Amino acid sequence: MEAHHVRFPVSGTSAAAASARQRLAGAIRAWGAFLEPELLETAELVAAELITNAVRHAGKGPISAGARLSDARLLIEVTDTSPDVPQVGLPGADEEGGRGLFLVAALADRHGFDPMPAGKRCWAEFEVSDPVQTSRPLPLQRS
Repeated sequence: MEAHHVRFPVSGTSAAAASARQRLAGAIRAWGAFLEPELLETAELVAAELITNAVRHAGKGPISAGARLSDARLLIEVTDTSPDVPQVGLPGADEEGGRGLFLVAALADRHGFDPMPAGKRCWAEFEVSDPVQTSRPLPLQRS
């Protein structure tokens, strides 16, 4: 499979987070011939959660968002400068926020974070089927 990738900076505002979510979703959708519609929707939701968390909790430091599609996986990653470890949990029923990483954990095939010298990288990974094997008919063979 041909590898696809995108990475771009995100400023730490709510408007920038919304724009980044749309930009990343658009890039992933541009690869749509390689992904099933259900996976696209799930990846967009996970990307939105990771970007929102970085903007909401990482402060004013640099943030970047990216995605990579290669082989049999789609990787979404967001880096920020906060050293705080993300916590997966379920808040109380009356709380408005705090469910983002719980959703990421429930929807992604794998997820996690990696400490970096100046912050962390949060990521989610999805398994994808090989489009070469599932989408194209086999070529005719000559005798």
